[in-house]
Amino acid sequence: MKIAVLSLFPEMFDSFLSASILGRARTEGLLDVRPVDIRPYSDKKHKNTDDYPFGGGAGMVMMAQPIVDAVRDLRAQGYAGPCIYLSPRGMPLTQKKVVALSAQEGMILLCGHYEGVDQRAIDLVVDEEISLGDFVLTGGEVAAMALIDAVARYVPGVLGSGESTEEESFSDGLLEYPQYTRPRVFEGLEVPEVLLGGDHAKIRGWRRQQALLATLRARPDLFASAPMTDRERLWALDAAKEE
Repeated sequence: MKIAVLSLFPEMFDSFLSASILGRARTEGLLDVRPVDIRPYSDKKHKNTDDYPFGGGAGMVMMAQPIVDAVRDLRAQGYAGPCIYLSPRGMPLTQKKVVALSAQEGMILLCGHYEGVDQRAIDLVVDEEISLGDFVLTGGEVAAMALIDAVARYVPGVLGSGESTEEESFSDGLLEYPQYTRPRVFEGLEVPEVLLGGDHAKIRGWRRQQALLATLRARPDLFASAPMTDRERLWALDAAKEE
């Protein structure tokens, strides 16, 4: 997958892209992420990329020309897939959207700053707007990193085990069940006995129940729409009442 990230601060991505799983994926050629500085595309003498908003108001607005020219140049270089503007007014990022984006050949991410981006840039070259949630960041770089990290996990070969993306939070509409590792007892807290017996059917059943309970406790909105049997729903509701 080829991803270009348009940013005023491309250096922010240096350590993010060189460490851990993403760093290995890039080294192995599974993921091609290129931070691109917007400033050189400016046609202004001093390469400025922002100006005062028409109509007045606080702050500055990123100009359309450098953004539009940058996206068009990247398209000419072969960067395919949607151009996504990371914006607080965009559609919330969901696991379903992450999986859909992972099937793309690539994407171009636009990181906004200041009071936002000239609407004409959005109208001309942006395909969709995505938000991490109902809050505002100082720029789109952190949101772009989160999107890249989430999508990269579904690129074949990036994760060591195919099960890693199948048995995690949101994969089946539920939050993930509790996880444990050694030692068996830590500060008086023991690993649940069912996980020690080797009965994989019982372990799957326990994990399913714990995922139901975790979702009901923390995200009742997800619980209400998650796929489950009537028996599972009644069990979880009864178990939660007894806690």
